[in-house]
Amino acid sequence: MRICIDIQAAVAQRAGVGRYTQQLVEHLGETAGADDLSLFYFDFQRRGLSFPTPNAGQHAVRWCPGRVAEQAWKRLYWPPFNWFAGKADLYHFPNFTIPPLSRGRKVVTIHDMGFVRFPEFTEERNLRHLTSVIHRTAAQADAIITVSRFSGAEVASLLKVSPDRIHPIHLGISPSYTRPPRDHIEAMRRRYGITRPYLLTVGTVEPRKNMPFLIDVFEGLKDFDGDLVIAGMRGWKFEPILERFRSSSQAARIRYLEYVAEADLPALYAGAEVFALTSHYEGFGLPPLEAMACGTPVISSNGGSLPEVLGSAALTLPVSDRTQWVQALSRLLTDTTQRQALAQAGLRHAAGFSWHETARKTWDVYRKVAG
Repeated sequence: MRICIDIQAAVAQRAGVGRYTQQLVEHLGETAGADDLSLFYFDFQRRGLSFPTPNAGQHAVRWCPGRVAEQAWKRLYWPPFNWFAGKADLYHFPNFTIPPLSRGRKVVTIHDMGFVRFPEFTEERNLRHLTSVIHRTAAQADAIITVSRFSGAEVASLLKVSPDRIHPIHLGISPSYTRPPRDHIEAMRRRYGITRPYLLTVGTVEPRKNMPFLIDVFEGLKDFDGDLVIAGMRGWKFEPILERFRSSSQAARIRYLEYVAEADLPALYAGAEVFALTSHYEGFGLPPLEAMACGTPVISSNGGSLPEVLGSAALTLPVSDRTQWVQALSRLLTDTTQRQALAQAGLRHAAGFSWHETARKTWDVYRKVAG
């Protein structure tokens, strides 16, 4: 069986769908067995791939910019994707939508339905595109992979898809996410100029992540003599959020690090007193799990899939109850016993998530669809 995966998201993005695609293809290659794996992407600028792709062939188109093909697909629904990518028995599209295809089985990953549930949190151009094609994608797909049971139920309900075509597969955690030695944590602190205890959040700076609410909560922590550290690239509508950082009464204690290299994240997670996620909605939510794997206690909103993914290993609160958040975080930051108990529960819970298992279950979907 020959599988072709569209890995354009992994070439273009460092987080979100791009990170999922990269980790998935790395581990799919390791578990391919007798099947063939082909990776397709547009590489007009001839940069190549910056990550390993074991046991996988690569087919890069260098004569046509990907944005040209994407515009043709959006406006004309032509030419077929396989004209670029070559022949395969099955094509997997990890980034929500299926382009035109004249042959082969089709698998798509729909990560969440946030653009339907919360359209105000989606960039307008992306919202228009997704809403215009998502029903066609759902109808065409031989199988739909979701990253949580929650997202699977959303897809079934909102897109009228039979549950037997939906396959929830949790994401994994890279083995690099473990608690590093103390000297690595101290080196990270020096590199980023972190000198005080800190509360940490990691995520793209965009409305869906609800970071202004986290600032509200942080301002209410009267007994915490430390900083709030925020790590994440600038996303859609980031300007008002950055202004909220700057205008806070505690602005001197808010450290925005922007994008942090993945190699530094384990130490950043491990050095935090608590990891906090106040997101309105998540289809999965990797950062709190990664924090757990690094031995850091987690407090999270109940947005979207987060109760499913984090289970009882995190302290989970309503998404917008400031008083409850301030009280819970104040207790957690001052109660060493509670923090240690949550940290241990998180370590046990995070151990159940691996990319190897994600890849194995994905291969199961491919083989089922291909017959």
